[in-house]
Amino acid sequence: MTASFSHFGICVSDLDRSLRFYCEGLGFEPTQLHQIGAEFGTLMEIEGVAVRSQFLRRDHLSIELLFYDTPGHVGEAVRRPVNQLGLTHLNFRVDNVDDVAARLRELGGTVLEHTRTTFSPEMDFVYCTDPDGTRIELMKLPG
Repeated sequence: MTASFSHFGICVSDLDRSLRFYCEGLGFEPTQLHQIGAEFGTLMEIEGVAVRSQFLRRDHLSIELLFYDTPGHVGEAVRRPVNQLGLTHLNFRVDNVDDVAARLRELGGTVLEHTRTTFSPEMDFVYCTDPDGTRIELMKLPG
């Protein structure tokens, strides 16, 4: 049996805002937009679902932003503790942590300045969140 990674999905509260955040802030490009309805209700375990599925791509990575028209999203837009079971964060290697963090802040993200960890000018890390609280690690490494 073979399996290959396809994409990961992020539930968002505002599709346009998240689209700007990931495209203008992290360099993704929008690809396919799908209107998904009741035909996927069983798979999604949501009766009467209506969702907009916007795929983004950068290099070999695909993200699916999911905006639920019906029944809407649940939960609060807060970051999860990094030791909570499940997906903890997305990581992006960047040339300049300060520049990317500032851009993410302009696009509705939050920069968690207290997480800044710098070992040398070539090794710099900070956590941010997207507008809905998804934790994003910016990382500069040598080479």
